[in-house]
Amino acid sequence: MLDLLIQNASLPDGRTGMSVAVRGGKIVEISAGLHAPAHEILDAGGYLLSPHFVDPHFHMDATLSYGLPRVNQSGTLLEGIALWGELKPLLTADALIERALTYCDWAVAKGLLAIRSHVDTSDPSLLAVDALLAVKKQVAPYITLQLVAFPQDGVLRSPGGVENLKRALDKGVDVVGGIPHFERTMLEGAASVKLLCEIAAERGLLVDMHCDESDDPLSRHIETLAFEAQRLGLQGRVTGSHCTSMHSMDNYYVSKLIPLIAESQVSVIANPLINITLQGRHDSYPKRRGMTRVPELMAAGVNVAFGHDCVMDPWYGMGSGDMLEVAHMGLHVAQMTSQNGIRQCFDAVTTNAAKVMHLQGYGLEVGCDASFVLLQARDAVEAIRLRANRLKVWRKGKLLAETAEVVARLHVEGQFNEVSFSRT
Repeated sequence: MLDLLIQNASLPDGRTGMSVAVRGGKIVEISAGLHAPAHEILDAGGYLLSPHFVDPHFHMDATLSYGLPRVNQSGTLLEGIALWGELKPLLTADALIERALTYCDWAVAKGLLAIRSHVDTSDPSLLAVDALLAVKKQVAPYITLQLVAFPQDGVLRSPGGVENLKRALDKGVDVVGGIPHFERTMLEGAASVKLLCEIAAERGLLVDMHCDESDDPLSRHIETLAFEAQRLGLQGRVTGSHCTSMHSMDNYYVSKLIPLIAESQVSVIANPLINITLQGRHDSYPKRRGMTRVPELMAAGVNVAFGHDCVMDPWYGMGSGDMLEVAHMGLHVAQMTSQNGIRQCFDAVTTNAAKVMHLQGYGLEVGCDASFVLLQARDAVEAIRLRANRLKVWRKGKLLAETAEVVARLHVEGQFNEVSFSRT
């Protein structure tokens, strides 16, 4: 007897009319037209069944704090960092936990069940670290929360930065982070990359650094990160986030840089909503879009994922935890409007992002966790086009959230016409 049998589902790889059988929280069979006894049988109606969404780059310690203590008037990255510095002395563990748990509820409703969040380690009290470790434990039954020790003020630039970061790792933070472009000099930035990668290698941890979140084409710490990944044998365990300076770099230099990134097996995370908002602020016209070279990196075999980065915080006043909104912006900014390009953007918030986080049991294959989302769309392209409604969200076979199918009712010439924006 199966626990759950989903029939007549479309899958992201293009298969239609598929059945997915679940027992004990795992996928035990995927085939066309399967009929078997089950405690629950669901007709998917041809809609898309996808692995759950994954956000590989977020700042949960700051989320939902928009307007505290004031609004970012310039909209710039540096004012956001300064604003966060003003907010930190006012933070309380209870308020931070409450906001984080609220966001996690939003995430579940949107089918987002795995989040990598950077947590600021620059405050010697490590209040945010302790708070998010508590949140991680509380949400574990329904969200995988992976934490990155992130020295927002610069690990070498801020007093006690290295020690604070190590203390955060000792407490149970999962990943070593950094922000080399915010160190005092380029040389200090490169030194911080080397130091932090060595710490990760010694402890057997993953690395995820904010790299070159700048319009400065000479900010090239991603090169150092790729080199250190090779030197220390960290291939496949290192991620460079943002990498927006690559948007402004000389093409000849990039022709050398991208193969180095690929050879080092360094993943890259772009954050389309935030990169398009924060970058190019010093430009008049034409204005740079700022996002890194996503299609070129993908073409070279680099694992590229998209993150949400911010939701209603000192840097960004918008957002709802919707990774399809992130993918939608990503395909526009990267001009990935071919059918294949759009599907690659869907992968950037699902399978590619799961690879960044080294998620175990992720995917739509026999033996994987039955953690997936039924979308009111027929395929991945349509899912992004519509930012499709999440009809049902499961984690390990357990239903976590559901939303009624959305159908518009038109009152035209005295007649009722129901309209769905999904193809029939």
